[in-house]
Amino acid sequence: MNPLQQNIKFGSGFPTLLRKEMLRFWKVSLQTVAAPVMTALLYLLVFAQVLEGRVQVYGTLSYVSFLMPGLMMMSMMQNAFANPSSSLIQSRITGNLVFVLLPPLSYLEIFGAYVLAAIVRGICVGLGIWLVAILFMPLWPAQILWMVLFSVMACGIFACLGLIAGLWSEKFDQLALFQNFLIMPATFLSGVFYSIHSLPPFWQAVSHWNPVFYMIDGFRYGFFGISDVPVWHSFSVVLCFFILTSLLALKLLASGYKLRT
Repeated sequence: MNPLQQNIKFGSGFPTLLRKEMLRFWKVSLQTVAAPVMTALLYLLVFAQVLEGRVQVYGTLSYVSFLMPGLMMMSMMQNAFANPSSSLIQSRITGNLVFVLLPPLSYLEIFGAYVLAAIVRGICVGLGIWLVAILFMPLWPAQILWMVLFSVMACGIFACLGLIAGLWSEKFDQLALFQNFLIMPATFLSGVFYSIHSLPPFWQAVSHWNPVFYMIDGFRYGFFGISDVPVWHSFSVVLCFFILTSLLALKLLASGYKLRT
């Protein structure tokens, strides 16, 4: 049997690894999808009761309408990060990471499988929040292509960060440090719950150094056609950050960082 026939018979391991990572979160979707949806809706309920009618954003936009895309994006990013990071750390601790390394998988295939599965999980969570929320508050995207573009890129960035964190962490405590001191502050201080124009000048300047701000602001533009900064500016920042995180994750995988030892 020649190499071409062998490839045709056995194919690439990429679809199998992708399917494994997809099933990993889908089989416990009550925990990985439904629970984040419920958490976001509780945030929405609490902030709606406290601030609705007291805060107006972008002129006439209600606070609840402003808040919902931010909560969607925050949940999508956090779950996109959690998928590869938890998968890698669990595989390392249980000792089954070797079953990913033994097959003839290239680092590009490993990268693609983990990142695509994380993007799918993030998008599922975002869709779940939106579908439940529109039952009580109809909110339809004004620029759907921008909304899809920013959601995919943001989930891709956090999937890469999750991959990097999973490769670096050797135990759950180290992964928690990454989440608590990097991911959570970056998402909560990015304009999820407020417009940066409501901040003092110093904190507005600080917010412009947070790449997550541009992800959320661009995503909001997809819903309302309005944003704190020009949408092409946000797109440029998010695209550059996506390229950087992808290259770093690929470099770590190609070098076998903490995988071959």
